[in-house]
Amino acid sequence: MADYPQILPLGDRSILINFKKEISLETLDKVLFFKKRIENFKFKEKVEVTNTYNSLLVSYMFTIEDVYSEVLRLKSLLSEANIPKISNYKIFQIPVCYDRKFGLDLEYISKEKDLEIDEIIQWHTAPLYQVYFIGFLPGFLYLGGLDERLYISRKKTPRRAVEKGAVGIGEKQTGIYPKSSPGGWQILGKTPVDLFDKNRKPPCPFSAGDKIKFNAVSKTEFLEIEKEITDGNYTLKFENHES
Repeated sequence: MADYPQILPLGDRSILINFKKEISLETLDKVLFFKKRIENFKFKEKVEVTNTYNSLLVSYMFTIEDVYSEVLRLKSLLSEANIPKISNYKIFQIPVCYDRKFGLDLEYISKEKDLEIDEIIQWHTAPLYQVYFIGFLPGFLYLGGLDERLYISRKKTPRRAVEKGAVGIGEKQTGIYPKSSPGGWQILGKTPVDLFDKNRKPPCPFSAGDKIKFNAVSKTEFLEIEKEITDGNYTLKFENHES
């Protein structure tokens, strides 16, 4: 198998699988395919599989009795497959307000990148973003596909509190804060959409492999959507893609 992943024990209850160190759709295809393959395998005990851009962490409920045998088992699972491209996913439409009230760093980004604010909004809403994985907070989407004209460093000193729904960029990524938390991304807007709700089934409607399209809305539209959400009358727009 070409580009064989590295499989290493991590502590006494986890095994780490490292793929090629890159952010790409090709690597994501492999990561998500093998994630599902491992999840569907009938282990003696339940395992949890989480992914990043280019790795999988297989976590066991109890201490692994024979790490060597478990590593061999995973190697066998990873070596007996043809990897298909992601064919079934959802495309979500996410409204974002880029008003100066919410776009705390628009002026800074404008000066650093020598772009008009309207251009920043244009370049940020143009791509169809790829959901690579979800972390560091429940519902925090790590999105790939940011226009290179918007690549920018994170803040040297993170904010102590970034508002829930804040949309930011950092390095080559863009993302949304699902709850108020400290954060160092450059903030250029805000969405009223709830990315994570523990009382909803499922709590997070997004999955790695899905895609996101940002749609610019006015402050008035933002407040209208926010009220719809509060009243329980808002439906998140998405379409299923199957091939």
